[in-house]
Parts: sequence; C-alpha cells; structure tokens
Amino acid sequence: MKLEMLRNYMPIITLIGLIFLVGLVTPEFLTIKTLLVLASDTATLFVMAMGVTFLIMLGGIDLSIQSIASFSSVVVALSLPYIGYFSFVVAVVLCFFVGILSGTIHVKLNIPSFIATLAIGGIASGVALIISNAQAITMLKNEREYIKWITGTILGIPNEVLIGIVILIIGIVLQKYTKFGRLSQAIGAGEPAAFASGINVNYHKIVACGLSACFAGFAGVILSGRLTSGSPTLATGLLLPSIAAVIIGGTAITGGVGSVLRTLIGALIISVVRIGMTFMGIDIFAHQAVFGLVLILAVALTIDRTKIPIIK
Repeated sequence: MKLEMLRNYMPIITLIGLIFLVGLVTPEFLTIKTLLVLASDTATLFVMAMGVTFLIMLGGIDLSIQSIASFSSVVVALSLPYIGYFSFVVAVVLCFFVGILSGTIHVKLNIPSFIATLAIGGIASGVALIISNAQAITMLKNEREYIKWITGTILGIPNEVLIGIVILIIGIVLQKYTKFGRLSQAIGAGEPAAFASGINVNYHKIVACGLSACFAGFAGVILSGRLTSGSPTLATGLLLPSIAAVIIGGTAITGGVGSVLRTLIGALIISVVRIGMTFMGIDIFAHQAVFGLVLILAVALTIDRTKIPIIK
C-alpha cells in the first residue's frame, strides 16, 4: 500500500525536487520571469500531450502528433490572409478528422495504433511539405494582429499560460464528467472485459485518436502564433517530450491508469529538465538523449507486463 502511494506521488515529488535542485545550482531559475517562460513552454507541450493521454489510457499510442501539429501550422499560415481567425478553427477541425481517419484505420483494419498513426503522420507531413513548397511561411505584419490572443498577456501573465489552463479544465471535464472519459480507463484496464460488458471499444478508440490529433492541431496553432510562421517541420522534436510527459506523469503505457492532471505534472517535469539543462549550459543536442533515457525509465516503472501480449 505504501509503495503504491509512493508511486502515485512520485511525479509531484520529482517535480519539486527538480525545481529545488535547478534553483540551488542556478538561483536565477527561480525568478518570476523565468518561471513565466517555464509556464509558457509547458502550455504548448501540455496541450499536445493531453490529447494523446486519452489514447494511452486506452492502451494505444499516437506517433502522428508531431507531424499533425506541423501540418496545422502550415494550414494556419496559408489560410490566415484569406479567412482570418477562422483559419485556426479550420486547422483544428482538419486535424480532428485526420485523427478520426487514423483511428478508423486502426480499428477497422486491425492495425496496431502505432503503425496506423505513424503512417497517417507520414501522410500529414507529406501534404504539409507539398502545400508549403517545403518551406516556412512567415506571417506578414498585418496578419500578426490575428495571433495576439496567443502572443499577448493579461495582467502580466502570458496568454499561452491562460490557454493552457483552459485546456486543462476541458481535459478534466472530458475525463471526469463524460462517459467517454470514464470508460477510457475501464477499457485500458481490461479490454476483453470491456467488450464483454457491451462497451463500444472501437468507437472509443476512434474518438481518442480524433482527440489526440485535435489537440495536436491546436498545439500547432499555438506554435504558429509563437513563431509567427507555419512550417512542415515546426513541431519537430516535440513527439518524444510529449509522450514522455504522459508517461513520466504516471499514465501507464499499457493503459488503465492515468489522468490529465498527471500529464500536466509530467509536462512541467519535462520543461524544468529542458530549461534547467539550458541554464546549466548542457548542450541542446543532448536534450533528446536525456528525454529518451527518462522515457525508458518511466516506462520500466509503470508498464503492466501482464498486458504486453494484447495488441492495441
């Protein structure tokens, strides 16, 4: 029992310990300015990671989120001059249907989720390269008026942080107060039992894939606003940190255990590690290697090995 409690609280203990350690080594890390930068960086990562949380709770995985976020940024940059604010809606809706497509392929053709999403991610990346002529699309000065809801501040707090809070609330509502959220954990904990009890497992998997792509698309919208551009490679490097955030937060890769709040803690840990390494002068190229090692450790600690034979 004590071991289970320790495992549940380990992500929070780790986060507090990391903040203390980095702050001890580099005191400037604990300044208000740096903490706001930390929160802003975490917001984008959290939005992407939150979407894939639901699919991982089901026992699946989405390897397309990086490509879909980049695709979304290209759609925004190309359509912004013509349809203004509506371009953000178009990008997110398109990404949602891309996710529905990958989920349908996954369940109807009985293809493992990592293969289906990897293939759809490749298609999304290819389309983004074609429609952007394989180059970044910079927003013009007059177009940047449309992204102030992303880049602005309210009472000194970056809008990205406020957006992240809104997304967190949406995630909690989805998980705690909808049938989809409540049944997702049940399916992840025991898919055969869920089938036997009459739960439409395939429907939940398709919706989870749609939500994962939808939030990845929204993360791409935020990135396009932050960088005032769209690019087919804009979200490159975010796949590993996003999945790591979910697993490090305590969501089991084999499904059945997890929550949106856990993912937030995981995203904060990833951001503290990333910014902390920067403050300590660690080579930026070493960051991905560190995330890879942390992900291996997190999976080793949370994986339910009794479910490994089940293909999801």
